[in-house]
Amino acid sequence: MDSRSLERLLREVQKGDRSVEEAMEELTSFGFRELGYAKLDYHREVRRKYPEIVYAEGKTVEHLQGIVRALLEKEGSNIMISRADQEKYEAVAAIAPEAVYYAEARIISIRRKEVQKPSTPIAVITAGTSDIPVAEEAAVTAELLGNHVKRYYDVGVAGIHRLTAHLSEIRRASVAVVIAGMEGALASIVAGLVDIPVVAVPTSVGYGANFRGLSALLAMLNSCAGGIAVVNIDNGFGAAYFASMINRRNMGTAPSDR
Repeated sequence: MDSRSLERLLREVQKGDRSVEEAMEELTSFGFRELGYAKLDYHREVRRKYPEIVYAEGKTVEHLQGIVRALLEKEGSNIMISRADQEKYEAVAAIAPEAVYYAEARIISIRRKEVQKPSTPIAVITAGTSDIPVAEEAAVTAELLGNHVKRYYDVGVAGIHRLTAHLSEIRRASVAVVIAGMEGALASIVAGLVDIPVVAVPTSVGYGANFRGLSALLAMLNSCAGGIAVVNIDNGFGAAYFASMINRRNMGTAPSDR
């Protein structure tokens, strides 16, 4: 149930089309549903404007199928599953043929309704081509949460002119998700050149002293440029979720001409 479903239910009770008892019966599962191995948070979309998103990694195929079946029984909400491999996609598609798999992002989507989009886009920027899998997790997540996304890939500091060529477009976004491994310098560069929030994502891309993303994480946390929020290593999903919350504040506004 989302906020629109709740409002519709209450108006039906107000008009006498539904009894209080019928409404109470529908609301008994409003909080969460107990599956034994999982507790599905049906109330999250009302609280957060986004439904609960299923993290597939570490779950058995049987548990994932059970979760999806339970989510399909509820009216209206879109279903998104992150960190899913091909095997888990095939298991989901067996019970939901309309499921779509974004292989590079490792995301499964089951669309059940259209989401109103803010007019302003989210910019997703990578330092290198090797960062694209994390970037695609961010970009696809942002799109499924109801955002326009502009991608700017392989524009890292080794050739900064590749970034500056796109600055006028990037400045028209409401927020930039900047994804970089190695020394993680790109987030600081972008934040120093634009007047929009930057969500920095360190990646595990790099040689030995990158320490699987730790060097990039520390560099981003220690940036001297203001306006940067940093998420965990390789966490494209978390960056996109945060960026989407920022962008949602711009609902109905037009991009500026910065």
